[in-house]
Amino acid sequence: MDATLAALADPTRRRVIELLREGPRPAGELAEAVSMSAAALSRHLRVLRGSGLVQAEAGGDDARLRVYSLRPERFTALQAWLDQVQAFWSEQLGSFKDHVERTR
Repeated sequence: MDATLAALADPTRRRVIELLREGPRPAGELAEAVSMSAAALSRHLRVLRGSGLVQAEAGGDDARLRVYSLRPERFTALQAWLDQVQAFWSEQLGSFKDHVERTR
């Protein structure tokens, strides 16, 4: 979870995730979309791959071409954790509401 949250802490990486929600894209297209050089974006893509949020596959005949796509299982795990946090706070706020209503 730490690697996932650390990867998503950067706005450029969040933008890449948003772009990949539309479908797989080559690295060059992602770099152009975020107005960044391929070399600069490669560092962000390395972090996203390391966190397990994206995967890269060879793109056709050119072995140098990498096509990136999302790995849904990481987002499912993140959503499960967020659901647990939300449930905790909903319970806490409900208990506080009950307390305030009892002490009126």
